[in-house]
Amino acid sequence: MLGVRRSGTTLLRVMLDRHPRLAVPDESYFVPQLARRHQGPIDPQAFVEDLRRLPTLREWRVRPDEVAQRLRAGMSTGDAIAAVYETYAASRGKERWGDKTPMYMEHVGALERLWPHACYVHLIRDGRDAAVSFLSMPKGVVTKTWAHPRSAADFACQWRREVRAARALGRRAGPERYLELRYEELVRTPENELRRICEFASLPYEDTMLEYVGNVDLSAKPHQQSLAKPPTAGLRNWREELSEDEVRAFEEVAGDLLAELGYEVTAAPGGRASIAGSLRRARYAALIGAWNATATAAQRSPLWGRRHPPVS
Repeated sequence: MLGVRRSGTTLLRVMLDRHPRLAVPDESYFVPQLARRHQGPIDPQAFVEDLRRLPTLREWRVRPDEVAQRLRAGMSTGDAIAAVYETYAASRGKERWGDKTPMYMEHVGALERLWPHACYVHLIRDGRDAAVSFLSMPKGVVTKTWAHPRSAADFACQWRREVRAARALGRRAGPERYLELRYEELVRTPENELRRICEFASLPYEDTMLEYVGNVDLSAKPHQQSLAKPPTAGLRNWREELSEDEVRAFEEVAGDLLAELGYEVTAAPGGRASIAGSLRRARYAALIGAWNATATAAQRSPLWGRRHPPVS
C-alpha cells in the first residue's frame, strides 16, 4: 500500500487487515535497511542475524527462527524479506500479505527491484488536509528533525515528491498492478472503494472489513483516535485550519499536482510554482538525497551490527 503520511493509510490498513485472507501489519520500517545490507543472493545465517536486531519483529510477535525455516541459500533479497511477511501472515491463519509504511514512499524504486510483480494500492488525499493532520499530531509522536516537515510548505515538498514518484511507478506497472484511490472517496463510500480493491487483488469482498470500530487497540496511538468511529468525511478542513499564507505557500510548492489531481487551487493561479516554491522543492530533494546516502553508508558499514545488538 502506498500513501503519504496522514493520507488515510492506517484506516485502509485496518480495513484490509480484517479480510480473512489478507494480513497487513502496522509499519515495518525494515525493508530499506535489509535491502541495503543484503544485496543479491542472501546468506540465510547473516540475514537471520539481522532479523534479530529488528524491534518490529518483536512487536509483530514473529520469531526470527520461524522466518529462518522459510529461507534458503541463494534466494533473492526480495524473497527473503517476503518470508518475514509470510511468517506474520501464517501466524494469523492468512495466506496473503501486504505492507503499509508511508516511509517507503521515498523508496518506490527499491520496492520495484525487490518485488517486480507486486501490486500497489495508492491512496491519495488532498495534500493540504494531510498537512493539517500531520502538523497537528501530538508532541512526541513525530521526531522533530530536518527530515520531518515543520510547516505546510515543507509538507508540500514531501507530498508532491512522493505522490509523483508513486504515480510514476503506477505508469510503469500498469493498471493490472496499480490502483489509485482517493481518501475522500474512501471515507464517503467505503464499501465501494473496498470492493474496487478486492476486485483488483482478486479477493472476495468481505463485510468484516468495515467492522473495525471497537476492534482496534488505540491505547498507544493518540494520533489515531479517529479509528474509534466509522469512516468520517471532513475530519480535517484546510480551508478552515490553514492560514491564507500557509495555503499560498503550500500551493506555490505543489499547486501543479493539486490541479493535476483535480483538487481546487485557490492561491497559486494555475498551480504554478513560485521561485520560492521551486527553491524549497530543490532544497528538500537535496536533503532527502543526503539523508538516504548517509543511511545507506551507515547500514552497510561493518560497525552497524555492533551498534545494533539483537533485540528479538
